[in-house]
Amino acid sequence: MSRSTRQAMTDDFVGERHVYEPHRVGLPNLGVYVKELWRRRQFAYELSSSSLRSAHFDTAFGQLWLVLNPLMLGLVYYVLVNILSSRTQDGAFFAHLLAGLFAFYFIGGAMQTGAKSVVGGGALILNTAFPRALLPLSSTLTAFMRFVPTLVIYVIVHVVSGLPFGWHLLWLLPVMVVLIVFALGVSMLFATIQVYFRDTSSFLPYFQRIWLYLSPILYFPEDVPERMRSLVHLNPLFSILGDWSEVLVEGHAPHLRVFLISVLWAFGVFAAGFLFFVSREREFAVRL
Repeated sequence: MSRSTRQAMTDDFVGERHVYEPHRVGLPNLGVYVKELWRRRQFAYELSSSSLRSAHFDTAFGQLWLVLNPLMLGLVYYVLVNILSSRTQDGAFFAHLLAGLFAFYFIGGAMQTGAKSVVGGGALILNTAFPRALLPLSSTLTAFMRFVPTLVIYVIVHVVSGLPFGWHLLWLLPVMVVLIVFALGVSMLFATIQVYFRDTSSFLPYFQRIWLYLSPILYFPEDVPERMRSLVHLNPLFSILGDWSEVLVEGHAPHLRVFLISVLWAFGVFAAGFLFFVSREREFAVRL
């Protein structure tokens, strides 16, 4: 058999070839990278679906546990705040507390699962060529799907508390976008950090607990003392969750200045997380 015939037979079986050459860590062509992410979006969806099935999300009890955990925590905090506060909190505060906890759990879930996404997907990374950003993207999608059932519980609390329904609730759409963008940013950021510092996932629960206390969940944003007003916006969740509570509980559009701060935080963290992740992802296989 001639060499040209053997080559032709080989080409029949190999439709695409990948040549891996030495390269430096750095940013690829972002336009091509984003197009490839979009082309493989179904991969992220299927990866998220398999994670949800493994956690029994498709069962009634699995979804019930996702709701009961923050709901019971909200009841505990509600009782605790009433004991420590000089005034009795009303139903509006309980709605504010639950809304903040549910949103915080979404961000925290994206952060925790995102931190494990690259390290936990070692075999996939070593054996398959794909944009690695699909892994934290899938983790954020998983956290969002777990967040959705909690919104049903919040609607019930909203109605029971007598909070208003109106056109102001349309602001939930841009505020939700800000939440998702921020969650995706922290997911990619901690996914990258976890590759280099494997104890990050052990540290995260303590970090999240401190972050919870510093965010306007156990209190309304306006309850912050005047002397600390200049410092609170150093916490990105102060403005983001403040907008969330203003729309849902206080019944009006968020203040423009605070909303702009939350947008800057969300897209700033997203840009930092995305660029940090993409610039280092070529090194992941070596680190794993």
